Amino acid sequence: PYFYSSWGEEDEGAPVGESGVLIVGSGPNRIGQGLEFDTCCTLSSFAYRREGRKTVMVNSNPETVSTDFNVSDRLYIEPLTAEDVIHVLRKENVRDVVVQLGGQTPLNMAEELEAAGARIVGTSLSGIHNAEDREKFSALIGRLGLRQPENRMAGTPETVRAAAEEIGYPVLLRPSFVLGGRSMTIAYSRSELDDFLAAAPVLSEDRPVLVDQFLEDAFEYDVDAVSDADSVYVGGIMQHIEAAGVHSGDSACVFPPFKSDRTVETEMVSATAAIAREIGVRGFLNIQFAVQEGRLYVLEVNPRASRTVPFLSKASGVDLVAAAVGVWSGRSLRAQGLVAPDGDGIGVGSCVTGWAVKEAMFSFDRFTGHDPLLGPEMRSTGEAIGIGADFGEAFAKATIATGTQLPHQGRVFVAVNDYDKETILPIVREFVEMGFVVAATRGTAAFLFEHGIMAEVVLKVHEGHPHVVDHIRSGRIDMMINTPLGRFTRSDDGYLRVEALRHRIPYTTTTSAARAAVEAIRHLRRGETIARPLP
Repeated sequence: PYFYSSWGEEDEGAPVGESGVLIVGSGPNRIGQGLEFDTCCTLSSFAYRREGRKTVMVNSNPETVSTDFNVSDRLYIEPLTAEDVIHVLRKENVRDVVVQLGGQTPLNMAEELEAAGARIVGTSLSGIHNAEDREKFSALIGRLGLRQPENRMAGTPETVRAAAEEIGYPVLLRPSFVLGGRSMTIAYSRSELDDFLAAAPVLSEDRPVLVDQFLEDAFEYDVDAVSDADSVYVGGIMQHIEAAGVHSGDSACVFPPFKSDRTVETEMVSATAAIAREIGVRGFLNIQFAVQEGRLYVLEVNPRASRTVPFLSKASGVDLVAAAVGVWSGRSLRAQGLVAPDGDGIGVGSCVTGWAVKEAMFSFDRFTGHDPLLGPEMRSTGEAIGIGADFGEAFAKATIATGTQLPHQGRVFVAVNDYDKETILPIVREFVEMGFVVAATRGTAAFLFEHGIMAEVVLKVHEGHPHVVDHIRSGRIDMMINTPLGRFTRSDDGYLRVEALRHRIPYTTTTSAARAAVEAIRHLRRGETIARPLP
């Protein structure tokens, strides 16, 4: 079924015909868009085959599963541009096009495809625009009575600066139509905003920058759902272990949430259903939420499959891609058994593996002196899954899979900001109970001493020798917990992250990640290694 061009004068392939469906793939595997989306495309082709329909796959990367010879009835190794896809549609005499599964790339060409006569499968273009256009999205959130961070759209450097001053620093800057959060940044001051603008992002009234209030010290969540425009099936709620502001592709996440309020989870499900119905989603919907001081905020809505769909499908035992294809083939979620025949039209998935953790893979160790601090621009190069009967087992397996070896004993270095000191206290106590020696900076050590924990005082670099880097290089530190808050401490602590990476020392930058590490270490110390099959 391989076809390398639709431009030749001779072609031995007969057209698939109007009963077929064309699936736009995800393109080259690269940071921001990779195998997770390719998996969605592959699963959709299998699902359509079970529905009795022929599929045409268009993708520019021959080294993926979706471009395997037995996945689709027709495969075109073509550039992922609207022009090339339109020629394939005409050559194969196909009208139905799936753009929800290949990430942002197919979604960006949906308008051109529809203008050329294609039928976009699932959510209408107007529904896509309501989610993608930030002004329409803000109005939608307001109509539904939901909360979102304060934000402004700005198409010139002057309006970007004015918006940031109105909202107040720190602000999150999101260029339009980016992949994997490319060029997104957090500005903590006017000078950092000027640095962002000096980097010459594409900026115009047609391609504005979103200036967003940054919710520092918040928890972030991802929700993947399938909708038939009436009923909504929430595949699951995943909690990020990293701090809010870290790209969802980089953050480790856990399903089900291990540190959240049931009331807030119920709010997320209700908000997801309300948004899906208001937009008229037919197929996939991904929503990113944040919770700060008990208040729920809607950060972003994507009317497509997200990179967590394969992870969530494996952990829940429900093939979400097959469910979406069922909706596109005319079967409601109620008919598929994912939503109860009576009730409010909302179904919620659960983790049948007990606990599942998605951990990101990075290649920072390939670059000498590179600061591995995570932010809104995606930097991971892969991911791994860990499953277990409890959270500790799942997190331990995920960290091992990504090459991180958590210590069973030794010395843990702690340096946290003032807001996190109360939270870190019980975590440090658990390290002490397990026999770890605690080392800390002056301020953190004084706080621990006030609460009955003796900690070895370790100097910061500017305080003289031997300082913390000396201790790392001499092999005296086995794990580090450092929670920077604000741009100054984030950049000032860069040397710690670089040294930890160079010496392969586990390093956490949030109290939730520190808690996760404690649970994982407890599991590893029991010496249990259990291989658990996926459902």
